[in-house]
Amino acid sequence: ALEGPREEIVYLPCIYRNTGIEKPDYLATVDVDPKSPHYCQVIHRLPMPNLKDELHHSGWNACSSCFGDTTKSRNRLILPCLISSRIYVVDVGTDQRAPRIHKIVEPVELFWKGNVANPHTSHCLGSGDILISCLGDPSGNGKGGFVLLDGETFEVKGNWERGGKCPPFGYDFWYQPRHNVLMSTEWGAPKVLAYGFNPVDVEKGHYGRHINVWDWSSHTFLQAIDLGKDSIPLEIRFLHNPDAAEGFVGCALSGTVHRFYKTEKGDWAAEKVIEVPSKKVQGWLLPDMPGLITDILISLDDRFLYFSNWLHGDIRQYDISNTRQPKLVGQVFLGGSIVRGGPVTVVEDKELQHQPEPLVIKGKRVPGGPQMIQLSLDGKRLYVSTSLYSGWDKQFYPDLVKEGSVMLQIDVDTERGGLKVNPNFLVDFGKEPDGPALAHEIRYPGGDSTSDIWI
Repeated sequence: ALEGPREEIVYLPCIYRNTGIEKPDYLATVDVDPKSPHYCQVIHRLPMPNLKDELHHSGWNACSSCFGDTTKSRNRLILPCLISSRIYVVDVGTDQRAPRIHKIVEPVELFWKGNVANPHTSHCLGSGDILISCLGDPSGNGKGGFVLLDGETFEVKGNWERGGKCPPFGYDFWYQPRHNVLMSTEWGAPKVLAYGFNPVDVEKGHYGRHINVWDWSSHTFLQAIDLGKDSIPLEIRFLHNPDAAEGFVGCALSGTVHRFYKTEKGDWAAEKVIEVPSKKVQGWLLPDMPGLITDILISLDDRFLYFSNWLHGDIRQYDISNTRQPKLVGQVFLGGSIVRGGPVTVVEDKELQHQPEPLVIKGKRVPGGPQMIQLSLDGKRLYVSTSLYSGWDKQFYPDLVKEGSVMLQIDVDTERGGLKVNPNFLVDFGKEPDGPALAHEIRYPGGDSTSDIWI
């Protein structure tokens, strides 16, 4: 995988919900080939047939877990909708540069066959089926369940989980068959988070705090690892080495990264290995501003960990050669809430001497902060988009909703570590034909470091 071809196009879901533009979300195909005359341009847009879906994360019908099965090809992109609970199956095989809709799984299928809603993460399985985690039940309450899609027909087969026990919240997941385990995380109750963030809801227990451990073969819920009441663990990543019995999870509100690992007893535990201190501020929602770690990834060679602080505005690179003691080796600021000259004044900062300068790329001041990240297969280019989720974008970065999000590229030093913004790369979704759009997760046609699981 490390020696795979350089990425030439990427796919991003683009969202209009909460922007005031009454248009459907769409899947954008972006040219990222420096030799192309269309470099940094959206070359195709696939609009969905419905309004206010909130396209979010995507996955594949086949991936490295199906390696060696000649009947499987990565020709369908699975696009779950966080708010409408639809699942779009997109044909990217017929024309990679101009995807088309292959099938639509309507919300009622999830409601009736699985008693779940708000689908989030999808991963293909070695069996050929597709596993999708969900945030809640059809009433908007939190529920950490899963649905299985048939890998050929894309029919909802029912729930993956068995045994009746289910965590109170769901979000992301990763599995590791060699250790007979699936790990899932917790965001919050959909009806609470749908229109914005209220800190009181954390106190009321409407947001998650656990890594949930599942038995891979029996599909049963085994164990909850408590990461603390203000944690909200989001993206979870095992090391790519299929023998590895450890990985990392980023906690949004606490600004921490925890290493989880298998103990000598055979159960699982976690330890905090990175902490981003909150900053004392004036002119913001709260007197203490967390970094809000929203996305993390691990390079394919398992050497570097990256994550984004959506509120503080920085991307960080850690050397994880020693997984218990990650070492900060790269950091770059891409906007954020604490930039100099903005409405927020930092009154106490344990890390910075000065508030960072706003980022201007090709004459555009970047609104919002770094959010979704994706790394090139060779580890040398990190792509970044700036929209988190339309309801929270509108609350925390109103200018982002008015101006649209951007995609940026960071050059990575893979020898010693180090990050540097590419001044010649900007995809400005503020200039879209139907008005400014909120572009979210970045996916390569051939698979990438956050979609591929080796077994």
